[in-house]
Amino acid sequence: MAISNRLPSLVLFSLMVTCAFAEKPIGVTYDGRSMIVNGDRELLFSGSIHYPRMPPQMWPDIIRKAKEGGLNLIQTYVFWNIHEPVQGQFNFEGNYDVVKFIKEIARQGLYVTLRIGPYIEAEWNQGGFPYWLREVPNITFRSYNEPFIYHMKKYSEMVIDLMKKEKLFAPQGGPIIMAQIENEYNNVQLAYRDNGKKYVEWAANMATSLYDGVPWIMCKQKDAPPHIINTCNGRHCADTFKGPNGPNKPSLWTENWTAQYRTFGDPPSQRAAEDIAFSVARFFAKNGTLTNYYMYYGGTNYGRTSSSFVTTRYYDEAPLDEFGLFREPKWSHLRDLHRALRLSRRALLWGTSTVQTVNQDIEITIYEKEGTDCAAFLTNNHTTNPATVKFRGKDYYLPEKSVSILPDCKTVVYNTQTIVSQHNSRNFVASEKAKGLKWEKYQEKVPTISELSLKNREPLELYTLTKDTSDYAWYSTSIKFDRHDLPMRPDILPVLQIASMGHALAAFVNGEYIGFGHGNNIEKSFVFQKPIVLKPGTNTISILAETVGFPNSGAYMEKRFAGPRAVTIQGLMAGTLDITQNNWGHEVGVFGEKEQLFSEEGAKKVKWTPLTGPTNGAVTWYKTTFEAPEGNNPLAVKMDKMQKGMMWVNGNSLGRYWSSFLSPLGQPTQFEYHIPRAFLKPTDNVLVVFEETGGNPADIEIQTVNRDTICSIITEYHPPNVKSWERSGTNFVAIVEDLKTGAHLTCPDDKIIKKVEFASYGNPDGACGNLVVGNCNSAKSMQVAEEKCLGKNSCAIPIEREIYDEPSKDPCPDIFKTLAVQMKCGNKN
Repeated sequence: MAISNRLPSLVLFSLMVTCAFAEKPIGVTYDGRSMIVNGDRELLFSGSIHYPRMPPQMWPDIIRKAKEGGLNLIQTYVFWNIHEPVQGQFNFEGNYDVVKFIKEIARQGLYVTLRIGPYIEAEWNQGGFPYWLREVPNITFRSYNEPFIYHMKKYSEMVIDLMKKEKLFAPQGGPIIMAQIENEYNNVQLAYRDNGKKYVEWAANMATSLYDGVPWIMCKQKDAPPHIINTCNGRHCADTFKGPNGPNKPSLWTENWTAQYRTFGDPPSQRAAEDIAFSVARFFAKNGTLTNYYMYYGGTNYGRTSSSFVTTRYYDEAPLDEFGLFREPKWSHLRDLHRALRLSRRALLWGTSTVQTVNQDIEITIYEKEGTDCAAFLTNNHTTNPATVKFRGKDYYLPEKSVSILPDCKTVVYNTQTIVSQHNSRNFVASEKAKGLKWEKYQEKVPTISELSLKNREPLELYTLTKDTSDYAWYSTSIKFDRHDLPMRPDILPVLQIASMGHALAAFVNGEYIGFGHGNNIEKSFVFQKPIVLKPGTNTISILAETVGFPNSGAYMEKRFAGPRAVTIQGLMAGTLDITQNNWGHEVGVFGEKEQLFSEEGAKKVKWTPLTGPTNGAVTWYKTTFEAPEGNNPLAVKMDKMQKGMMWVNGNSLGRYWSSFLSPLGQPTQFEYHIPRAFLKPTDNVLVVFEETGGNPADIEIQTVNRDTICSIITEYHPPNVKSWERSGTNFVAIVEDLKTGAHLTCPDDKIIKKVEFASYGNPDGACGNLVVGNCNSAKSMQVAEEKCLGKNSCAIPIEREIYDEPSKDPCPDIFKTLAVQMKCGNKN
């Protein structure tokens, strides 16, 4: 149906639908308050999970854990470049099977937001655009440009038709309740002037013309057309979002960044669970009804899918880490937040809000419905000072930068700053079954210009040369010198200088490796300079130029360039010699890549030699076999002693590694790389590494990964766990007899607590995995923890002073006490 620009006061559109997983007719509507599904207003807790960033065998477990975390909505992009890598040729197999992924979400009873893009950003190669689109004549990406809008509509129509064919939209009984067109276009819109504004209108109308059965959204689009909901992306949308650009649109938060993606060379990215919870609670206190965690599970950029300089690991700091393990307390603290907000649902969705400003830091927001339902948010915005606020005759303690949620306007069930759920720490353990790796190697031949068939006077632009079929391209030229052209003094050498537009290169002179240079995510271009040894006669200069992904953001992406642009030799007797236009040979890819030495059949095409001692060979392939590691824990390969290259297991790409690019902390940004168990066989698994610059594989290690170190850090003023209450109709009731705070710990899977590694009741400090005793500590702390927890899968430790110390022997009676415990979980046997 067509949607008029004249919006009704309550609803833009209403559809009676049959939902396969709900098995009953539902309606999808919205107004200025919320989304309305099946006639009921909904609080929507969503998480971004991308199907190509994990094997399909992981999908059910990741979705299940998201649901256990209190989510009822999954958000995913649709990735154009993986589905149509060659124009007119489509791929929806394996982990590209978006239909199967959406059906799995539906099977588990969750809704879907489908972000079709086609521009997705997502730290994904070329923002999701396939390479061939770049070579369409006269095209300008993301503009009102005839070639672009032709291909964008054609692709969008293909995606929408596929969803309709599979009956995945809500009106057809499927889980898709929202769709997104474009992505954060306001960031670049001004660069396109009038064609930017026209493009926004065109994209919106195109989307709704293809399918108008669900609401369409545009994120970070303050001038979204009337029939499109504009939404917020960021870390603190309660403060940065001015609200939707129409009174009949709900306040939706489509990207709440759970940390930040990393590029090679970056230090770690972190965002505290408390900060995320604070931002979400404030957003819901200010009329928000949907938050989406970007990412909830980040996964892995397998193959060559990540954009410029982005690490292979993606959003590892999300509530579910790269290996699919619970990152605590982030996962559980947000789970508890969702429960607290659901306990407040009736007042939030049907009540009238009022705001009382106590002072410049303290505010009270009340949602009340005709005296029957009441919920309150008590907010302390001060970043360092706690406060006490009086509300309806009672004093409430508010830690710094926190929100307390009172679903009945009386009882604090949750505070964003006080984490009552458990913490954990991740451990990488060398596998016993996969140790003692025996390596073989194969050395790539460095080509000369005569061996490269593609010739040009000067070096060709790298993106256009590779066409995104490889990270690599060889460039080679030759030049003849008389002995009188070369420096006569032994302490002076000529210098090879290569000005490159990015991203990296390895240089060779007469077949010998001389060095490596690279840019970074902020400045892709760089100048490589190394002293070289030249000989009288013919000399060969060869360059292995490298991309580390295509750009994914900004205006005019189709006009970005990479590769060598000027090559000179300095320090010759006649001065500097410019060899940029000396005639160059070119070849895309390296030999081992073309012959697929990483595959079972490809490995047979060359002779591998045993690695018997130290090696530092550049452009070298290494191969080994290993048994599937013990147990069921996730797996990683440790690459900290390698330099830069790519990895495969049983022919499956694990992605790029780059251990030589150190962060300001002096450590690689990433050196553990995920090996999905789905890639493995019981025995004879083949690990192949292509090393570009000269690492040593002797120290490569296959590891198992666990989060068997669990902790609780809890104070006397923490509220009891939010699971202590529930709603029964309009009644808000406690479901436990003794409402007391305490430490609650549960081992993952069916493991039990094998050891209490730390326990202190007093004023301990630190974080899980690094706890320390303060200057106040009860001598019975360890005894109490062991009595309550050893040998159990889960346990509870009370915080009651008399359990730890007699009143006369309390070492510090005048302070708020904290209990910190750390346990080690293990298998029962």
